[in-house]
Amino acid sequence: MSLPGCSTYCLMDRPLDEALALLAAETDLVEILSDSLHSLFVHREVCESFDLAYTVHAPTTDINLATENETMRHASVEAIAGLARICDEVGARRLVIHPGFCMEPSLWQASEEALSRSLHDLATLQDEVSVVLAVENMGSWTCCHFRDPALLPVLDDLGLGFTLDVGHAALTGTLDTFLAEARPVHLHLHDNDGQSDLHAACGSGSIDFSAVMAAVPRSATAVVEVLDPGAVRPSLAYLEGEKKRA
Repeated sequence: MSLPGCSTYCLMDRPLDEALALLAAETDLVEILSDSLHSLFVHREVCESFDLAYTVHAPTTDINLATENETMRHASVEAIAGLARICDEVGARRLVIHPGFCMEPSLWQASEEALSRSLHDLATLQDEVSVVLAVENMGSWTCCHFRDPALLPVLDDLGLGFTLDVGHAALTGTLDTFLAEARPVHLHLHDNDGQSDLHAACGSGSIDFSAVMAAVPRSATAVVEVLDPGAVRPSLAYLEGEKKRA
């Protein structure tokens, strides 16, 4: 795994140009969470002002690939398709995608079937774009899909990538299994206490990042995804030390 970059997640209260300027002082790789002030549907031209490599995270609040409402599901797939084409325009290497959620337990099976349809749609899209579509494992919220490795063979069969969120996997007790069974193309790196999704500085919690560094493919990209911008620099420094020891 190459040295990690950083997500704009920690600077969502700043305009995208300010966020990129701050992160460019720390890293050469930035993941843009394409939501709110950082929406690439609105601000894609900002990327051209910086000499950075990019990955992109699809919107998290308005998209649900697992909704049983076909109109909304199609809209979610179309939004990702549009963002994938923007990724190609800005040269982004990975597009991180959440697998969706279901708030009503009685609709869980229908939601799983909807997610399956969406993944097949994304597989078709993957053949049309250059950016790698990488589905992310989710954390402790039971309404979310893909909280354990069971979906990995499906992603492999469809030719879709996998984003390993290390903090999420630690919360669901699946990190060791993911590291043993998966070949992620991308990683989200943040720490926690094993109880809450803190998105804390790497090295400040209970996650064994040396095991992560040793297990992931060299070709994988990675970003620090912390909540506090003050945690960016210590996280990058800590991970650089862990990489040297790996």
